[in-house]
Amino acid sequence: MSDTSHPDGRPDVELRLPADSAYASVLRTTTAGLAARLDFTIDDIEDLRIAVGEANAMVLEHAADGTDLVTGFHLAPGQMTISVGARTAGNPVPDLDSFAWQVLTTLATSADIESRDGHLAIVMTMTSSALGAGT
Repeated sequence: MSDTSHPDGRPDVELRLPADSAYASVLRTTTAGLAARLDFTIDDIEDLRIAVGEANAMVLEHAADGTDLVTGFHLAPGQMTISVGARTAGNPVPDLDSFAWQVLTTLATSADIESRDGHLAIVMTMTSSALGAGT
């Protein structure tokens, strides 16, 4: 994932939560708030909320007990790249035929899975549809 706002690749915003589905709403709300700050359309914000919820569910399925879910947000005008990740036992690869992955890849501009060294992350980029409208 490339990041032009920080030469060291550090996210603009990082959210660390217990790897527990009870915190999914916090992640979705944070994502929506950041997208609104970047002037994403209402439809784009809802798409992002759904996509990040699916990424969260996919990562939590493989997260090691007692670990944190760490989400990094890289922000640029009209674009947001989000990395949702957690420590895992081994190097799992989520099911690319799953409904969650199909929804996520349909809603996001791009999406990828990174699984190595006991860490699983789903990285997605969303570009605001408002950019195409000239706003």
